[in-house]
Amino acid sequence: MELALALAEDAAAHGEAPVGAVVMEGDHVLAAERNRMQALKDPTAHAEFLAIRKALEIRGSGRLDGCDLYVTLEPCAMCAGAIAHARLRRVYFAAEDIKAGAVENGIRLFDQPTCHHRPEVVGGLSAGRAEAMLTQFFRKLRD
Repeated sequence: MELALALAEDAAAHGEAPVGAVVMEGDHVLAAERNRMQALKDPTAHAEFLAIRKALEIRGSGRLDGCDLYVTLEPCAMCAGAIAHARLRRVYFAAEDIKAGAVENGIRLFDQPTCHHRPEVVGGLSAGRAEAMLTQFFRKLRD
């Protein structure tokens, strides 16, 4: 989670919402990304989505069985869908996202009977640090 938090800080420094994501295969970092929606002018360029894409490319397959995702914010519906399709084993997230989260909030995608893959989910890791970063970032935008 430390690497994901560092990536989130880098995202904020570049004017992006502070979210970082890391795909791990055992003790090996397979992919690490940060939000790049502004830079790429792409609404799908969420940290999780980019990390999943990179990990799939590196692995050379369409699945990430046995891999874990660490992300600083609860995934949205789009990212939760990508997580399910990539078949990640576990998702660890820091801050809860009451407005747009889709794992423990909102639609709770993995709890839906139509969800074909349900990763193990662990929320709240380093939540205080991630929440503070997000609050500070969005407060600056409003000022």
